[in-house]
Amino acid sequence: MMERVILKTVGLLPESFFSLCYGFKPVIIDGQRLDSKARLLCDIDRKNATPVRDTPLEMTRANLERLSGALSGPRPKLSRITNIDIPMENGPVPARLYKPVDEPSLPVLVFYHGGGYIRGSLDSHDGLCARLAKYGGFAVLSVGYRLAPEARFPAAVEDTVEAFRWTVREGAELGLDPARVAVGGDSSGGCLAAVVAQQMSAEGETAPVFQMLLYPTLDAHLSAASYKLFEDGFFLTYERIRDYRDMYLNNAAERDDVRASPILNPDLAGLPPALIVTAGFDPLRDEAESYGKALQAAGVNVGIVRFPAMVHGFMSMTAILPQATRAVRQAAEALGHVFRGEDV
Repeated sequence: MMERVILKTVGLLPESFFSLCYGFKPVIIDGQRLDSKARLLCDIDRKNATPVRDTPLEMTRANLERLSGALSGPRPKLSRITNIDIPMENGPVPARLYKPVDEPSLPVLVFYHGGGYIRGSLDSHDGLCARLAKYGGFAVLSVGYRLAPEARFPAAVEDTVEAFRWTVREGAELGLDPARVAVGGDSSGGCLAAVVAQQMSAEGETAPVFQMLLYPTLDAHLSAASYKLFEDGFFLTYERIRDYRDMYLNNAAERDDVRASPILNPDLAGLPPALIVTAGFDPLRDEAESYGKALQAAGVNVGIVRFPAMVHGFMSMTAILPQATRAVRQAAEALGHVFRGEDV
């Protein structure tokens, strides 16, 4: 409760107040100035974080659930929110359907949450999914795929691919338009969304009409320059990313699998249009933007939008960061235009 009160207070104060608290000594890296509120969150995280490999898995997962609720703020009201189960070969996968209005044949974004493949849930991304639905005027189906290390690679890929297929096949029964299905996700979920788009296109199946990739991880080799620039102290660290990867993959050879590293796919032609959102102070920044440029070079219509003062995961911090709300609204409105057949 105290954590929520403190963060709520931070959210109410202007960014200039925190600039003053830091003595007007900004953090500037790669020509970018770190937002002072985001800086405070980074400092709090640095003081309280423990290495993933030294923390019980249950605690790691619980910490994300608690923090996400405090940072996201109250969920906006929608017409209907329904928990459902998607039948799968290995057992049902939980999902949550968000509808901004009670209309038939709504377009839908199939969304995959982040969390490094080892944590995250329908609840941790509840606020983000609800806001996307509200601002964009479309339905969102959030998918709770299997997590590592209990279910290692490629379990998450299998679940997310099948969830997309199921939505296309059964969506009409839920009041959704099977001809207007997009995929999206943040961080590790953004990787899964990119993989779904690649796999559907490669196999000649009904592909997503759009990809919404929010600061996605796309290269399991962790080799981009931004990993060094923002290695430590900016909410998501290189050490955490490495530990997440190693808990997800079975061995080092799988880093070359395009289902783990979709940026390594040599044939990107014909993929759905995409929006890629990045944060300036994010270790994943460069690989996400490189993937966007590779898509563009392959003839794919791609928008790459960087929020230079932000950190990884910022779009789930709407209770604290005004830029988070702007980014969510911008992404939602872009997809809304696509669903309506308008130019983005």
